[in-house]
Amino acid sequence: MIEKLFTKVASWVSHLAGMPPSFAVCVAIVIVWALSGPVFGFSDTWQLVINTGTTIVTFLMVFLIQNTQNRDGAAIQTKLDELIRVSRAHNQFIGIEHLTESEVEEIRAKCEAAAKRHDRKVAEEAAKKAVARKHGPKRKAA
Repeated sequence: MIEKLFTKVASWVSHLAGMPPSFAVCVAIVIVWALSGPVFGFSDTWQLVINTGTTIVTFLMVFLIQNTQNRDGAAIQTKLDELIRVSRAHNQFIGIEHLTESEVEEIRAKCEAAAKRHDRKVAEEAAKKAVARKHGPKRKAA
């Protein structure tokens, strides 16, 4: 129950925080605060208001946005794993997000090398076909 409520609130707040009107409201708050400086004599309390407000909002937003990113990342990873599982791709790639950064980098380097080998092979085959088309089929002498 509480997990579903938190998920709904986190998603809603993350969605709202990323919208242009939200940014405009924050800019307006800062402008009003700055313009009110002379009224309050640029006092310590006046500075404390903006510092405290922005610190609290930032602190809470970090957790809400991180929660949303974690869920989005897990959902995307699950979708990719399912695509790998049902395709001709290598199933050993499923779950590599749990490896260390250096282990993932090693796998990425191997994949890039394999892709380059494949690209060279495809290019060589295309060149052979082009040469064969250019010279046409060989005729036997009668």
